[in-house]
Amino acid sequence: MVKKWEYKIIDSTHLAGGIFRGKKFMEIEKYLNELGQAGWEIVNLDFNDVTGQMDFVGVARRELTH
Repeated sequence: MVKKWEYKIIDSTHLAGGIFRGKKFMEIEKYLNELGQAGWEIVNLDFNDVTGQMDFVGVARRELTH
């Protein structure tokens, strides 16, 4: 049987008004771990520090169970 997935775009600049702007890696790790606990697997994550802010964008997926 073929696995089916749902996908989520993760963009730190759009999460609750950019809640990760200027945050430390530990705070970002906490958020990513929360996604993992909810069944999400990060398949791509790119960090951008051009503006002096720690921004990132990525894709997460989790298997559909129904």
